[in-house]
Order: sequence, then structure tokens, then C-alpha cells
Amino acid sequence: MQKKKIPMRQCVGCREMKPKRELIRVVRSPGRGAYICPDAKCLAKARKKNALGNAFGCQIPDEVYDQLTEQMEQNINA
Repeated sequence: MQKKKIPMRQCVGCREMKPKRELIRVVRSPGRGAYICPDAKCLAKARKKNALGNAFGCQIPDEVYDQLTEQMEQNINA
């Protein structure tokens, strides 16, 4: 049997390649997304470097980063 290829994506925060299923996909519009680790440290790096803004080609409001932080905390506590 052949092994199934695991799709890899790069985290915009830490810039590491990881399996797609381990990352969170942030979507700006249908078809346009960026991936980030479910880790507060990676989100802080992405926020500091404006990585999501660069990936989407627009300014990202602070509310979006706050919502991502809340969702990550909820997933950890669940």
C-alpha cells in the first residue's frame, strides 16, 4: 500500500512547516487563507510582525487578534 501524502502548511507566526490539520486557518475571504499554530506565542509573533496583514495584503484590526486569542484559550480549556 502507498502512504498517503500529508499536506504541509507554513505557520505565519513561527514560519515552521507543519501538517495542515495541526494548524488553524484564518480566512479573509473565500479561498484566501493563512495558517497559524494554535499557540499564543505564535499568535503574538504574527501580531508583532503583522504577518496576517502581509499575507492578506490589508490591515488587520486588533479585534481579530483578540478573537483568535479567545478561541485558542477556549480550545485549550475544552
